[in-house]
Amino acid sequence: MKSIVVIGILSLLMFSACEDELYQAPLSNRSAAEFYRNETDFEQAIVGVYNALKYHSSSNFYLSEVRSDNIYIPGLAGVREWIPVTNFSRTLVTNPLMSAAWDNPYRGILRANTVLDKLNIEAVPDASTRRAMEGEVKFLRAFFYFDLVQFFGGVPIFDRVLTPTEALEIPRSTNTEVYDFIESDLLDAIDLLPQTSEAAGKPSTIIAKALLARVYLTMSGPDYGIEGPGLGVDKKSEALTLLNDVIASGQFGPVGDYPTIFKSSTENNADIVFAIQNINDGNGGDRGIGTILPTLMYHESWARVNLPFAGGVPSDGLIIPSDQLLDSFEPNDVRDDFSILPTWIDANGGTSTDEMIIKFLDFENIPTDRFNWGTNFPVIRYTDVLMMKAEILLQNGGSQAEVDAIVNDVRARAGLDPVSNVDMDMLLEERRKEFFAEGLRFHDLVRTGKVIDVINAWIAVDDDAGVMAPMEPNFIIYPIHQNQLDVKQGLYEQNPGYN
Repeated sequence: MKSIVVIGILSLLMFSACEDELYQAPLSNRSAAEFYRNETDFEQAIVGVYNALKYHSSSNFYLSEVRSDNIYIPGLAGVREWIPVTNFSRTLVTNPLMSAAWDNPYRGILRANTVLDKLNIEAVPDASTRRAMEGEVKFLRAFFYFDLVQFFGGVPIFDRVLTPTEALEIPRSTNTEVYDFIESDLLDAIDLLPQTSEAAGKPSTIIAKALLARVYLTMSGPDYGIEGPGLGVDKKSEALTLLNDVIASGQFGPVGDYPTIFKSSTENNADIVFAIQNINDGNGGDRGIGTILPTLMYHESWARVNLPFAGGVPSDGLIIPSDQLLDSFEPNDVRDDFSILPTWIDANGGTSTDEMIIKFLDFENIPTDRFNWGTNFPVIRYTDVLMMKAEILLQNGGSQAEVDAIVNDVRARAGLDPVSNVDMDMLLEERRKEFFAEGLRFHDLVRTGKVIDVINAWIAVDDDAGVMAPMEPNFIIYPIHQNQLDVKQGLYEQNPGYN
């Protein structure tokens, strides 16, 4: 059973006084003013914070995976919202994906701030429980801000619950200030959380160290002359220390079979450091406990034949693995077969050659609707921890033998022969195939300083339709949606490069 679930309307509605999404509860239900009286109330409130994590998989799929050289979408016949994202359009300020990537993390931040503001000794007398709750919520708040800084650069920092009037006086902070806030929250979480996770999907000291290592590594990337996710500072040694702590903890380890990592029957295995927990409870309807992510990947015409419900990517905006990615897989690479369906039979009995992403399709546990897939979404895997370590060793002149060993262990699980003298390009290519569809590719290229050259070289080869604009530094981050700019004129300055 999953441990992080939505346990009823109360845990989501206690924030209704501060949010636009209002639900009418029976008068017999407790109000927000009567909440936060005991430990159970706070446990329910924290579930509401976890619920805001659900945006993460779709935003990182659209804004990192689809943005990268892993996906090619000519989009000549459609106007789907992901098409201008992949084609580096300058006209994204009213795109709904920008709004979702901004609004959903801030919804989680509001909920986290509410819990932190209300947490007190009278309601939660046990000091260790209270410390763990504080650490848990600060971990989640840092998680939300990390997504925001990667997508938008500097953003407003809300460290407590504010009135609407107060919020209208908070401008964007710099990316450095946002990282300072993230670092502070994660250092607090490392100190406050238990050493081991209390349940699947909940953070621990070691998990917080893994996330902070990724933060430090991202900060260490080049700044490209923009207010983006890279600061051009050197935090790689600090990241390496944290990664070594994760490895030495013995809490995680290699999994010998690649598909085992992702199947719902073997979820939360040793390779999973932190994953967003999703449940297919079989009751139908979007109950907020499953994920729509697989539906964002498979093709609608395939679903008509193979699934008991509608949905999927329409034919005028098919999300298809790029030719370059497909050609990069070596023969017998199990990650290719597991992640991508090369051909399939359509409703007319014909064979479609529109390749389709199936990595998160759980054929053993098909839900009753397209919103409710029970497949967990991995945020940090043990394999990623090892490969981030290899990245630092390459950059800091570490052991080549250790780098080769890390990469060859990954390749061996994929059914491939070993290689030697692994360099950064080889490491990134291995990461590309290992973490395909997990929303890391664009972030990886940005962090390692490769994004401009790699994307433009790929466009020159794969953009047969001639629809893609050249990659430039401004496109590393996204524009703030117009609905935010309209709240108060002049409060937020738009990111350059967009109109």
